[in-house]
Amino acid sequence: MMTKSVNLVPGQHIHFVGIGGIGLSAIARVLHQQGYFITGSDHRRSAITDMLIDEGLTVYIGHRPSNIRGAEMLIVTSAVDARNPEIRAATHAGIPVYKRKDIIADIMEGRTGIAIAGTHGKTTTTAMTTHILRETAQRPCYIIGGILRNSGKNSGMDTGDAFVIEADEYDNMYHGLRPHIEVITNIEYDHPDFFKSPHDMVQSFRRFVGLLPDDGLLIVCADDPTAQIFANNRRIVDLPVATYGIDNPEADWHIHDLQYDAQGNMIFRVNYHANELGIVQLQQPGQHNALNALAALVVANSQGVPFEHAAAALQTFQGTGRRLDIRGSVDDVVVIDDYAHHPTAIEATLHTLRQRYPDATLWAVWQPHTYTRTQALAERYLDAFEDAHHVLVTDIYAAREDPLPGVTSAALVADIRHPDVQHTPTLRDATQTLLNRVEPHSVIVIMSAGDAPLIGVNYLRARRQQSQGNRGA
Repeated sequence: MMTKSVNLVPGQHIHFVGIGGIGLSAIARVLHQQGYFITGSDHRRSAITDMLIDEGLTVYIGHRPSNIRGAEMLIVTSAVDARNPEIRAATHAGIPVYKRKDIIADIMEGRTGIAIAGTHGKTTTTAMTTHILRETAQRPCYIIGGILRNSGKNSGMDTGDAFVIEADEYDNMYHGLRPHIEVITNIEYDHPDFFKSPHDMVQSFRRFVGLLPDDGLLIVCADDPTAQIFANNRRIVDLPVATYGIDNPEADWHIHDLQYDAQGNMIFRVNYHANELGIVQLQQPGQHNALNALAALVVANSQGVPFEHAAAALQTFQGTGRRLDIRGSVDDVVVIDDYAHHPTAIEATLHTLRQRYPDATLWAVWQPHTYTRTQALAERYLDAFEDAHHVLVTDIYAAREDPLPGVTSAALVADIRHPDVQHTPTLRDATQTLLNRVEPHSVIVIMSAGDAPLIGVNYLRARRQQSQGNRGA
């Protein structure tokens, strides 16, 4: 595969391998809007592929050499390798093959790049930043690793100067950016299939920060000690830095007096140094979302958006798909989707839901994601479910990986320290267990970066059918 950027020219035929993924679909949509002829393929049909087809893109289900006919270049997902038949056909035909990081700078050329990175929170922070700029007439371009509910899309082109992008650390995608503003929400070890050690991951972030020009702005969460190191290093040489936080009193931007109103909205006050700027109200619960919102407010300030206008915009932010996303409710049972699959994210999600639904019984359904992550972080998972009353664990979602000897959900469940944890191997097993055991006044959260949201879909369908049958009897 090529490893350098390519000169893009509108009208080119670009084929995407893995176009149904959240990252590639966003790039494909942006290029389509810029006048490129886009085709793509994915191994299965999904809501994203249907959406792309509705917008005029050609999408093939299944990977075949014939799919790339006429293509001038391929853009490929990190989830496939050189054995893919379309990549093999392109290589044989001399058609260049690129990854996201090879082309992303060209897509953003001529705009002010705002790159939002971090192990946790980058999707929501990118979405919040985009929403504020859209609501305050800044007309940004954007690429998000999730669906912005306010727009119904994960990307879009517009006429403003700002280009907001989720800066993904996996496969060093963010090393292909040319940002003028960077946000680091936190840095915690993840993606052990790519980063072989925590040191490797920190070094990757170091290179990302090094992409900033001298007049570029680094925005860092001061509550995260590793991220704060980068802020300190930049400040030592008098380069622009802004910090934000809740726990660290030295942060430039600071949250205090965080509470919930009677409707469940989160409310907090924001200070800039010693000056109180005002009150923020969010529909999304959780301290982590307050930090995400504060990061977005700092970015908005850098773009000249007054605090009161940015705070008003956040009140209408509807969230992103699969982030504390209420799938539905039936018979006094609420079903929620969440993307949590790292131990820290699981802890934050469950803690937030216990605060949001203090009197409900909380069911946690977790689908481990990749064998390498399950192995590398196994010890951390053992105490991650403390805030749940009941825990179901499905088999591991392999994604791009082959199984590892001895790494199984059954083995992990045997070690998880929780009074009621159960291995439910298949999605059907998990659904049936929920149907058999969940009582009214409960909350079910499906935590997955794979296909486990189907558990919630099937549970809701079955319970509604049961309820209709009972009423008709």
